[in-house]
Amino acid sequence: MNKPIFILFLSFLTMTIAAQTSTKRATAFNLENKIAIQGYDPVAYFKVKPSKGNKEISATFEGVIYNFSSVSNRDTFLKKPMSYEPQFGGWCAYAMGSSGDKVTINPETFKIIEGKLYLFYNAFFNNTLKNWNKDEVNLKKKAETNWKKTIN
Repeated sequence: MNKPIFILFLSFLTMTIAAQTSTKRATAFNLENKIAIQGYDPVAYFKVKPSKGNKEISATFEGVIYNFSSVSNRDTFLKKPMSYEPQFGGWCAYAMGSSGDKVTINPETFKIIEGKLYLFYNAFFNNTLKNWNKDEVNLKKKAETNWKKTIN
């Protein structure tokens, strides 16, 4: 194979893999109209408190759209997006750990563990963060295993 054709083939292969990754993430993540965390700013969780992002200040990372409350937060996210993305695609961490189910979340019920964002279901007198806290170590391990099965 000559060099220009090989480079073209390699470029096509790379774009195809990237597109498949983006599509897989977009279908596995907890999204509303392709937007993660119900429009909340992922960086805000690590600062003062969760806050709704602005659709005019957004960024897309591997097929997932995030809204931000400020340009500064968007720029911070773009430098290290994996540091700010919610774990388990933004699904309830407790449900992912206890049963492997994709359960929606309350974006204001969260926990930062070892620099990672975990979100939880909280409605109708059922705050799963409380259950998570009772057995965090085991639930976290199980959730990581279940999430790998979900995205592979």
